[in-house]
Amino acid sequence: MTSEIFKGVIPALMTPCKADRTPDFDALVRKGKELMATGMTAVVYCGSMGDWPLLSDAQRMEGVERLTKAGVPVIVGTGAVNTASAVALASHAAEVGAAGLMVIPRVLSRGSSVAAQRNHFKAILAAAPKLPAVIYNSPYYGFETRADLFFELRSAHPNLIGFKEFGGASAMSYAAEHITGHDENVILMVGVDTCVFHGYVKCGAVGAITGIGNVLPKEVLHFAALTKAAAAGDVEGGIRAQELSEALEVLSTYDEGADLVLYYKYLMVLEGNSEYELHFDPTDALSPSQRVHAKQQLDQFKTWYAVWNRLPGAIQTYRV
Repeated sequence: MTSEIFKGVIPALMTPCKADRTPDFDALVRKGKELMATGMTAVVYCGSMGDWPLLSDAQRMEGVERLTKAGVPVIVGTGAVNTASAVALASHAAEVGAAGLMVIPRVLSRGSSVAAQRNHFKAILAAAPKLPAVIYNSPYYGFETRADLFFELRSAHPNLIGFKEFGGASAMSYAAEHITGHDENVILMVGVDTCVFHGYVKCGAVGAITGIGNVLPKEVLHFAALTKAAAAGDVEGGIRAQELSEALEVLSTYDEGADLVLYYKYLMVLEGNSEYELHFDPTDALSPSQRVHAKQQLDQFKTWYAVWNRLPGAIQTYRV
């Protein structure tokens, strides 16, 4: 069971809307192919960035199938309020040729129960035994997957080959110490934009799932390449990576909040992607002040990056 699909930089795709607020799958496929052309290694669909709670299972499956038929390597999110839906999504992913699974805890019902989550995870993994899978760990789902449960699952389901950590720096350090440090065949993925440097340099991460990378793909690929260089001992690469991390801080922090999709869709519109202007719930919107602040931060970063990237000693040749 190979882990290659989870290595590199992987954007979590958002779902564009048509005027009637149904999914625009043509635009979804175009964006997936466009991001792959910039150097991304795969895409995720449907995680929280894809608005999975607002889509039907049939809509989610259609998006996955459209992407795979277009030749876009897809890691499929299995978020659901019940195990039957999660299993159906995993089975469908395997049937249509998806590249991997992101196994998300059962939400709302018995969310804090270890026994319930164990059975939920096992059902998803068993539904697509030939698809490599990572567990998505996030405090926002109300359940923390610890090392003992992870390795209990892995012993029965060898397609569980990695761990995606969204919980911040300390949680990622725990995963590196107790999960990926315990088994060299298990990979660690950065699950939040604010922890890319910490994950690659201090925890041995080999992949990153990104939100802001939808908006600024080349800049985020540059950042990831610098962090990989830093992890390999390149001092100058580390300095440059930290500078870029600080410059991206505000835009990356949107990935941590409840308005992440609203922010990143708005930034996509500012970058010329009008298909992201609408949301599935017509009342979902940034406030006017949030929009002003987000535009200011994007403009400031782009101005800074254009100058910084031309400075003597700028490292532009690394590739993810």
